[in-house]
Amino acid sequence: MTESEIFAVMIDGQVVAQDQARISVFDRGFLYGDSIYEVMRTYDGKIFALREHIDRLFRSAEQVFIDIPVSKDRLSQEILHAASLLELPNLLIRVHITRGIGPYGLDPTGARQPTRVMIVVPLLVPSEDQYRDGIAAALFQSQRTTDNTSAAGAKVANYLVSLLALRQAHAVGAKEAIIVDGRGRVLEGASSNVFIVRSGVIRTPPVNEGILSGITRSYLLKAAAHEGLELRETSLTQTELLDADEVFVSSTTREVLPVTRIDDRTIGTGKVGPITRAIHRAFRAIGGLPAILPGNRPNSTQ
Repeated sequence: MTESEIFAVMIDGQVVAQDQARISVFDRGFLYGDSIYEVMRTYDGKIFALREHIDRLFRSAEQVFIDIPVSKDRLSQEILHAASLLELPNLLIRVHITRGIGPYGLDPTGARQPTRVMIVVPLLVPSEDQYRDGIAAALFQSQRTTDNTSAAGAKVANYLVSLLALRQAHAVGAKEAIIVDGRGRVLEGASSNVFIVRSGVIRTPPVNEGILSGITRSYLLKAAAHEGLELRETSLTQTELLDADEVFVSSTTREVLPVTRIDDRTIGTGKVGPITRAIHRAFRAIGGLPAILPGNRPNSTQ
Protein backbone atom coordinates (compact mmCIF):
# COMPACT_ATOMS: atom_id res chain seq x y z
CA MET A 1 0.00 0.00 0.00
CA THR A 2 1.40 3.41 -0.99
CA GLU A 3 1.38 6.39 1.35
CA SER A 4 -1.42 8.01 -0.69
CA GLU A 5 -3.59 4.94 0.03
CA ILE A 6 -3.06 5.10 3.79
CA PHE A 7 -5.95 6.66 5.67
CA ALA A 8 -8.14 6.26 8.73
CA VAL A 9 -11.84 7.04 9.08
CA MET A 10 -14.24 7.63 11.94
CA ILE A 11 -17.99 8.06 11.44
CA ASP A 12 -20.12 9.31 14.32
CA GLY A 13 -17.35 8.59 16.78
CA GLN A 14 -16.65 5.03 15.63
CA VAL A 15 -13.55 3.81 13.80
CA VAL A 16 -14.58 2.38 10.43
CA ALA A 17 -12.59 0.00 8.22
CA GLN A 18 -11.54 1.48 4.88
CA ASP A 19 -13.86 -0.77 2.87
CA GLN A 20 -16.78 0.13 5.15
CA ALA A 21 -16.29 3.91 5.08
CA ARG A 22 -19.60 5.05 3.61
CA ILE A 23 -22.65 7.15 4.38
CA SER A 24 -26.22 7.02 3.08
CA VAL A 25 -26.99 8.33 -0.39
CA PHE A 26 -29.82 10.23 1.32
CA ASP A 27 -27.42 12.19 3.53
CA ARG A 28 -27.90 15.87 2.77
CA GLY A 29 -24.14 16.41 2.65
CA PHE A 30 -24.05 14.09 -0.37
CA LEU A 31 -27.28 15.31 -1.99
CA TYR A 32 -26.91 19.06 -1.54
CA GLY A 33 -23.46 19.83 -0.17
CA ASP A 34 -25.34 20.69 3.04
CA SER A 35 -22.36 20.45 5.36
CA ILE A 36 -19.40 22.18 6.99
CA TYR A 37 -15.85 21.07 7.60
CA GLU A 38 -12.42 21.83 9.01
CA VAL A 39 -8.94 20.78 7.92
CA MET A 40 -6.19 20.47 10.52
CA ARG A 41 -2.60 19.30 10.42
CA THR A 42 -0.10 17.81 12.81
CA TYR A 43 3.53 18.71 13.38
CA ASP A 44 5.48 15.79 14.80
CA GLY A 45 2.29 14.20 16.04
CA LYS A 46 0.71 17.30 17.62
CA ILE A 47 -2.39 18.92 16.11
CA PHE A 48 -1.78 22.60 15.41
CA ALA A 49 -4.40 25.09 16.70
CA LEU A 50 -6.94 22.37 17.57
CA ARG A 51 -9.08 24.64 19.76
CA GLU A 52 -9.20 27.39 17.13
CA HIS A 53 -10.31 24.93 14.46
CA ILE A 54 -13.06 23.52 16.68
CA ASP A 55 -14.28 26.98 17.63
CA ARG A 56 -14.50 27.93 13.94
CA LEU A 57 -16.32 24.68 13.12
CA PHE A 58 -18.98 25.50 15.71
CA ARG A 59 -19.27 29.07 14.36
CA SER A 60 -19.76 27.70 10.85
CA ALA A 61 -22.44 25.34 12.21
CA GLU A 62 -24.29 28.27 13.77
CA GLN A 63 -24.17 30.20 10.49
CA VAL A 64 -25.79 27.37 8.53
CA PHE A 65 -28.06 26.19 11.38
CA ILE A 66 -26.53 22.76 11.92
CA ASP A 67 -26.64 21.54 15.53
CA ILE A 68 -23.43 19.61 16.15
CA PRO A 69 -24.56 16.66 18.32
CA VAL A 70 -21.51 16.54 20.60
CA SER A 71 -19.70 19.07 22.77
CA LYS A 72 -16.46 20.78 21.80
CA ASP A 73 -14.57 18.67 24.34
CA ARG A 74 -16.07 15.43 23.03
CA LEU A 75 -15.28 16.40 19.46
CA SER A 76 -11.71 17.27 20.48
CA GLN A 77 -11.26 13.81 21.98
CA GLU A 78 -12.62 12.16 18.84
CA ILE A 79 -10.23 14.16 16.66
CA LEU A 80 -7.26 13.26 18.85
CA HIS A 81 -8.26 9.60 18.69
CA ALA A 82 -8.62 9.75 14.90
CA ALA A 83 -5.16 11.29 14.59
CA SER A 84 -3.68 8.51 16.73
CA LEU A 85 -4.88 5.85 14.28
CA LEU A 86 -2.01 6.59 11.88
CA GLU A 87 1.46 6.39 13.38
CA LEU A 88 2.92 9.15 11.23
CA PRO A 89 4.29 12.49 12.48
CA ASN A 90 2.69 14.78 9.90
CA LEU A 91 -0.97 14.24 9.10
CA LEU A 92 -3.94 16.02 7.56
CA ILE A 93 -7.22 15.64 9.46
CA ARG A 94 -10.54 16.53 7.83
CA VAL A 95 -13.59 16.88 10.09
CA HIS A 96 -16.83 16.94 8.13
CA ILE A 97 -20.29 17.59 9.64
CA THR A 98 -23.35 17.10 7.43
CA ARG A 99 -26.95 17.95 8.31
CA GLY A 100 -27.65 14.23 8.13
CA ILE A 101 -30.55 12.28 6.66
CA GLY A 102 -34.00 13.82 6.30
CA PRO A 103 -37.05 13.70 4.05
CA TYR A 104 -36.08 13.94 0.39
CA GLY A 105 -36.16 17.55 -0.80
CA LEU A 106 -34.44 20.86 -0.13
CA ASP A 107 -36.31 21.68 3.10
CA PRO A 108 -33.69 21.10 5.85
CA THR A 109 -36.04 21.05 8.83
CA GLY A 110 -36.65 17.29 8.77
CA ALA A 111 -32.96 16.40 9.19
CA ARG A 112 -32.39 16.12 12.93
CA GLN A 113 -29.29 13.95 13.36
CA PRO A 114 -26.11 15.41 11.81
CA THR A 115 -23.44 13.02 10.55
CA ARG A 116 -19.84 13.58 11.57
CA VAL A 117 -16.99 12.12 9.55
CA MET A 118 -13.26 12.31 10.22
CA ILE A 119 -10.66 11.36 7.63
CA VAL A 120 -6.95 11.20 8.45
CA VAL A 121 -4.33 10.96 5.70
CA PRO A 122 -0.58 11.60 5.42
CA LEU A 123 0.14 15.30 4.98
CA LEU A 124 1.23 16.52 1.56
CA VAL A 125 2.88 19.95 1.50
CA PRO A 126 4.32 22.15 -1.27
CA SER A 127 7.80 21.32 -2.50
CA GLU A 128 10.93 23.02 -1.20
CA ASP A 129 11.41 24.86 -4.50
CA GLN A 130 7.90 26.32 -4.34
CA TYR A 131 8.73 27.91 -0.99
CA ARG A 132 12.15 29.03 -2.25
CA ASP A 133 11.10 30.38 -5.67
CA GLY A 134 7.38 31.05 -5.24
CA ILE A 135 4.43 29.77 -7.26
CA ALA A 136 2.31 31.01 -10.13
CA ALA A 137 -1.35 31.85 -9.50
CA ALA A 138 -4.24 32.58 -11.86
CA LEU A 139 -7.13 35.02 -11.45
CA PHE A 140 -10.67 33.64 -11.49
CA GLN A 141 -13.72 35.90 -11.59
CA SER A 142 -16.78 34.51 -9.86
CA GLN A 143 -19.42 34.91 -7.19
CA ARG A 144 -19.35 32.19 -4.54
CA THR A 145 -22.44 30.30 -3.40
CA THR A 146 -22.45 31.82 0.10
CA ASP A 147 -21.80 35.45 -0.89
CA ASN A 148 -24.36 37.89 0.56
CA THR A 149 -25.97 35.19 2.74
CA SER A 150 -25.82 34.39 6.46
CA ALA A 151 -23.29 31.67 5.56
CA ALA A 152 -20.75 34.12 4.14
CA GLY A 153 -17.38 33.27 5.63
CA ALA A 154 -18.50 29.87 6.93
CA LYS A 155 -16.34 26.88 6.00
CA VAL A 156 -19.00 25.09 3.98
CA ALA A 157 -18.24 21.98 1.95
CA ASN A 158 -19.72 23.25 -1.32
CA TYR A 159 -16.45 24.08 -3.04
CA LEU A 160 -17.60 23.97 -6.66
CA VAL A 161 -16.43 27.52 -7.42
CA SER A 162 -13.01 26.77 -5.92
CA LEU A 163 -12.78 23.48 -7.81
CA LEU A 164 -13.53 25.19 -11.11
CA ALA A 165 -11.09 27.98 -10.28
CA LEU A 166 -8.33 25.52 -9.45
CA ARG A 167 -9.04 23.51 -12.59
CA GLN A 168 -8.59 26.66 -14.67
CA ALA A 169 -5.41 27.56 -12.78
CA HIS A 170 -3.89 24.13 -13.33
CA ALA A 171 -4.73 24.32 -17.03
CA VAL A 172 -2.35 27.28 -17.36
CA GLY A 173 0.34 25.83 -15.11
CA ALA A 174 -0.57 27.74 -11.94
CA LYS A 175 -0.69 26.22 -8.46
CA GLU A 176 -3.43 28.39 -6.94
CA ALA A 177 -6.41 30.41 -8.14
CA ILE A 178 -7.23 33.83 -6.71
CA ILE A 179 -10.94 34.66 -6.61
CA VAL A 180 -12.00 38.11 -7.85
CA ASP A 181 -15.64 39.16 -7.48
CA GLY A 182 -17.83 40.99 -9.98
CA ARG A 183 -16.70 44.39 -8.65
CA GLY A 184 -13.03 43.60 -9.19
CA ARG A 185 -12.26 42.98 -5.52
CA VAL A 186 -9.69 40.35 -4.64
CA LEU A 187 -11.24 38.01 -2.06
CA GLU A 188 -9.18 34.89 -1.38
CA GLY A 189 -7.53 31.91 -2.97
CA ALA A 190 -9.35 28.73 -3.96
CA SER A 191 -8.21 27.28 -0.63
CA SER A 192 -6.18 30.07 0.95
CA ASN A 193 -6.15 33.64 2.20
CA VAL A 194 -4.37 36.28 0.11
CA PHE A 195 -1.88 38.94 1.26
CA ILE A 196 0.02 41.59 -0.65
CA VAL A 197 2.96 43.81 0.30
CA ARG A 198 3.27 47.30 -1.11
CA SER A 199 5.83 49.88 0.07
CA GLY A 200 6.53 47.81 3.16
CA VAL A 201 2.86 47.51 4.22
CA ILE A 202 1.09 44.14 4.32
CA ARG A 203 -2.55 44.17 3.21
CA THR A 204 -5.23 41.48 3.23
CA PRO A 205 -9.00 41.56 2.59
CA PRO A 206 -11.14 41.93 5.73
CA VAL A 207 -13.36 39.14 7.01
CA ASN A 208 -16.48 41.28 6.50
CA GLU A 209 -16.07 40.85 2.75
CA GLY A 210 -17.20 37.26 3.19
CA ILE A 211 -13.77 35.61 3.13
CA LEU A 212 -12.88 32.65 5.29
CA SER A 213 -11.39 33.71 8.60
CA GLY A 214 -8.37 31.45 8.19
CA ILE A 215 -6.64 30.03 11.26
CA THR A 216 -3.22 30.63 9.71
CA ARG A 217 -4.40 34.11 8.70
CA SER A 218 -5.23 34.89 12.34
CA TYR A 219 -1.75 33.76 13.41
CA LEU A 220 -0.22 35.97 10.72
CA LEU A 221 -2.07 39.00 12.07
CA LYS A 222 -0.53 38.29 15.47
CA ALA A 223 2.87 37.59 13.90
CA ALA A 224 2.88 40.94 12.10
CA ALA A 225 2.07 42.79 15.32
CA HIS A 226 4.75 40.83 17.20
CA GLU A 227 7.39 41.73 14.60
CA GLY A 228 6.33 45.36 14.26
CA LEU A 229 5.22 44.84 10.66
CA GLU A 230 2.41 47.12 9.50
CA LEU A 231 -0.59 45.06 8.41
CA ARG A 232 -3.90 46.50 7.23
CA GLU A 233 -7.16 44.63 6.69
CA THR A 234 -8.56 46.45 3.69
CA SER A 235 -10.21 45.81 0.35
CA LEU A 236 -7.86 44.90 -2.50
CA THR A 237 -8.42 45.53 -6.17
CA GLN A 238 -7.12 43.37 -8.98
CA THR A 239 -4.83 46.21 -10.03
CA GLU A 240 -3.37 46.52 -6.52
CA LEU A 241 -2.74 42.78 -6.47
CA LEU A 242 -0.87 42.80 -9.77
CA ASP A 243 1.12 45.92 -8.85
CA ALA A 244 2.21 44.55 -5.45
CA ASP A 245 5.87 44.22 -4.45
CA GLU A 246 5.16 40.84 -2.85
CA VAL A 247 2.20 38.44 -2.76
CA PHE A 248 1.70 35.37 -0.61
CA VAL A 249 -1.11 33.01 0.31
CA SER A 250 -1.72 31.26 3.61
CA SER A 251 -3.46 28.06 4.68
CA THR A 252 -3.20 25.29 7.24
CA THR A 253 -1.24 22.92 5.00
CA ARG A 254 0.90 25.54 3.24
CA GLU A 255 1.57 28.01 6.07
CA VAL A 256 2.93 30.97 4.04
CA LEU A 257 3.48 30.29 0.34
CA PRO A 258 5.01 33.03 -1.87
CA VAL A 259 3.39 33.96 -5.19
CA THR A 260 5.82 35.37 -7.75
CA ARG A 261 3.62 35.35 -10.86
CA ILE A 262 -0.09 35.96 -11.47
CA ASP A 263 -1.40 35.18 -14.94
CA ASP A 264 1.22 36.74 -17.23
CA ARG A 265 2.44 39.31 -14.68
CA THR A 266 5.63 38.98 -12.64
CA ILE A 267 5.10 40.11 -9.06
CA GLY A 268 7.73 42.60 -7.90
CA THR A 269 11.19 41.37 -8.80
CA GLY A 270 9.94 37.87 -9.50
CA LYS A 271 11.67 36.60 -6.35
CA VAL A 272 10.37 35.83 -2.88
CA GLY A 273 10.40 39.07 -0.91
CA PRO A 274 11.91 39.84 2.50
CA ILE A 275 8.61 40.63 4.21
CA THR A 276 7.12 37.33 3.10
CA ARG A 277 10.11 35.57 4.65
CA ALA A 278 9.92 37.70 7.80
CA ILE A 279 6.25 37.06 8.51
CA HIS A 280 6.67 33.34 7.79
CA ARG A 281 9.46 33.17 10.37
CA ALA A 282 7.32 35.12 12.84
CA PHE A 283 4.37 32.76 12.23
CA ARG A 284 6.54 29.78 13.06
CA ALA A 285 7.90 31.47 16.16
CA ILE A 286 4.54 32.34 17.72
CA GLY A 287 3.15 28.96 16.71
CA GLY A 288 5.98 27.16 18.49
CA LEU A 289 7.10 25.52 15.24
CA PRO A 290 10.62 24.76 13.92
CA ALA A 291 12.52 27.93 13.02
CA ILE A 292 13.95 26.76 9.69
CA LEU A 293 11.56 27.69 6.88
CA PRO A 294 10.68 25.31 4.08
CA GLY A 295 12.97 26.12 1.15
CA ASN A 296 15.79 27.09 3.53
CA ARG A 297 16.55 23.65 4.89
CA PRO A 298 20.20 22.55 4.53
CA ASN A 299 19.31 19.70 2.16
CA SER A 300 17.09 21.79 -0.13
CA THR A 301 18.30 22.48 -3.64
CA GLN A 302 20.08 25.81 -3.96
